[in-house]
Amino acid sequence: MRYPALIFYLVLSLATAATLFPLVWMVSVSLMPPAEAMRYPPPLWPEAPTLEHYRTLFDRLAIARYALNSLVLAGAVTAPSVLVNAAAGYAFARLPFVGRDALFRLLMTFMVIPGQVAMLPLFLLLKQLGLINTYAGVIVPGLASIFGIFLVRQYALSLPQSLFDAARLEGAGELRIFWSLVLPLCRPILITLAVFTFLGSWNDFLWPLIVLTDRRLQTLPVALAALMGEHAVDTELMMSGAALTVVPVIVLFLAAQRYYLGGLMQGGVKG
Repeated sequence: MRYPALIFYLVLSLATAATLFPLVWMVSVSLMPPAEAMRYPPPLWPEAPTLEHYRTLFDRLAIARYALNSLVLAGAVTAPSVLVNAAAGYAFARLPFVGRDALFRLLMTFMVIPGQVAMLPLFLLLKQLGLINTYAGVIVPGLASIFGIFLVRQYALSLPQSLFDAARLEGAGELRIFWSLVLPLCRPILITLAVFTFLGSWNDFLWPLIVLTDRRLQTLPVALAALMGEHAVDTELMMSGAALTVVPVIVLFLAAQRYYLGGLMQGGVKG
């Protein structure tokens, strides 16, 4: 092996280790007995691993309710969002209509605006609709995203136009083409979009905090933030809650990584 390649793999290995170390240490601290993480120097691994903090989260703090809330919300946002973004992305890529390109450029302009800027008018609109402190108030704003439309459009542009022409010659309508042709062919990018959407919804903290005032409806990140305020000195308990938040993310990524990476590699082929 040549020295440049050896140096490259060495740097890559060090970067990987630096990235994984906080996650490994988080799990390690979550298994430590109370106050062990506060020792100096802090231990890298518990002397007597325990699941006491996980039992506390589930038995005394009812963390399962908040995890289920997050799971339901993330699933309820992801499924319709992928369908809506797929339809809009396909329309911008393959359906001619007046002002299509100008409207798409306008959407791209809005994509650089931080989402926090729109939170106040969006909150006031949802208040007028009576959706505050309901799951619908969290789900409806996530049904479409500029990034999702852009991702699907770029992928749909890479599909051969002859496929759509042949389908139309056979008498297929646009809805049939979308359902039977576009969705199967765009599966890699749709799975990529689904992963992005699910993770974004699962990890979202600010919007559920603003919309959901009933503690029974709160999501896992919001509940963990409240837990931090009540148990700020209990580092091991905090790390246990953080580990529970990360586990579904890792499982989802490992399950969908083949499609996820493939979709990212192919999603920006044409513009």
